[in-house]
Amino acid sequence: MTTDLQGASRTYDVRTYGCQMNVHDSERISGLMEDAGYVRAADPEAADVVVFNTCAVRENADNRLYGNLGHLRPTKVKNPGMQIAVGGCLAQKDKGDIVKKAPWVDVVFGTHNIGSLPALLERARHNEEAQVEILESLEVFPSTLPTKRESTYAGWVSISVGCNNTCTFCIVPSLRGKEKDRRPGDILAEVRALVAEGVLEVTLLGQNVNSYGVEFGDKLAFGKLLRACGEVEGLERVRFTSPHPKDFTDDVIAAMAETPNVCHSLHMPLQSGSDRVLKAMRRSYRQEKYLGIIEKVRAAMPDAAITTDIIVGFPGETDEDFEQTLEVVRQARFSSAFTFQYSKRPGTPAATMDEQIPKKVVQERYDRLITTLEEITWAENKKLVGERVEVLVAVGEGRKDERTGRMSGRARDGRLVHFATGDLSGANAPRPGDIVETVITYAAPHHLNADGDPLSHRRTRAGDAFEAGVTPKLKGVSLGLPTIGVPAPLPAAADGCAL
Repeated sequence: MTTDLQGASRTYDVRTYGCQMNVHDSERISGLMEDAGYVRAADPEAADVVVFNTCAVRENADNRLYGNLGHLRPTKVKNPGMQIAVGGCLAQKDKGDIVKKAPWVDVVFGTHNIGSLPALLERARHNEEAQVEILESLEVFPSTLPTKRESTYAGWVSISVGCNNTCTFCIVPSLRGKEKDRRPGDILAEVRALVAEGVLEVTLLGQNVNSYGVEFGDKLAFGKLLRACGEVEGLERVRFTSPHPKDFTDDVIAAMAETPNVCHSLHMPLQSGSDRVLKAMRRSYRQEKYLGIIEKVRAAMPDAAITTDIIVGFPGETDEDFEQTLEVVRQARFSSAFTFQYSKRPGTPAATMDEQIPKKVVQERYDRLITTLEEITWAENKKLVGERVEVLVAVGEGRKDERTGRMSGRARDGRLVHFATGDLSGANAPRPGDIVETVITYAAPHHLNADGDPLSHRRTRAGDAFEAGVTPKLKGVSLGLPTIGVPAPLPAAADGCAL
């Protein structure tokens, strides 16, 4: 047990920025801290250790970090025993510059050595000086680290880390390293362990999830993994993110269509609809191939909800290039999209390209894109009015639920559904992790409403766990089944990004 001078347990708080990989890394950071004897702070503002798990992809990521560090400086001055640690992609990129700019930071650790954090904190306390440790290659596969899960009903499962692509706008490969694939048996062991604790849904994670198998030479490995997940008894939903169009093969489409628990939802990053811009981005597919994948997915799964990522204003993008993006959007009929205005990321080839687009032009194109997308997503959502949907009840999805008397969750296709509970109240009320079947009565561009009485309500082990206030905690998974404990729940993480 890690204690202060009065013998009380030292507390911690983890603050997360960035993509799903960072969210899952924060679960590992929490698991490490609790294994080292720390306890989660009831009041984050009074934590003995504050850990920032940073992102380097978002615009102004640097300013956001240093602003937050500056906000903590007076607290650190008042409480010298407090420690501040910075990890994640921005730490990997800036290395020792962080303690030069913010000398009140105690520990800086990179994406490749998360497991070193407790030791670095102790070393910083003992030596009374900042510790910076940034490894250039992976120390251990992250799955071997203990993990404190956020949710009773859904869990992230990493199948690979790193990326072998060289997209000119992306700094992630230089920060996360080359792709390292986890063995199928280890992945399935973690999935089964989560399901044994009541988890109903897993999302398979990778920087380029469908290139899984490249390290051990099996181009069909990802499709096989999806099918293997279909054989895990009690696992009701399987999702994955994010795939790359260049690696998306017909066997994966078949596995999605033929494996009952694999959800018919697909996040397929487009980035641009212009072949010329895609070439400049080093995205090794073109418009025709992309739309061909969408056509095959819809042929195999007519109900599939397809989402995407789009960058507006990449250097050299012309009005004609942008019109090509709008054309792909119209043909693909996305159910939603993560949209980004291009911004320079230091260290990427695109940052030094000629023909950087003026902000005013980028904003105008971006506004047109949003208008087009919302017209399409609203039209697609309206097609679901009157349809019966199965909703996995979630926590914190609906900001207006308390005022409207609804609860919220995700349909199997990933769409957000706000539903009325009808006579289900008190002890019979749905809990996060339960399953509710209902009928869609109204559609908006970004959500669906179901205002009639639910058709059915199934209480689940995940709902029981939520009611009891416990979430799975996995020890490191390397070979065989992990052991699991039941710590207090971890609050939701901050915003995400997609590549």
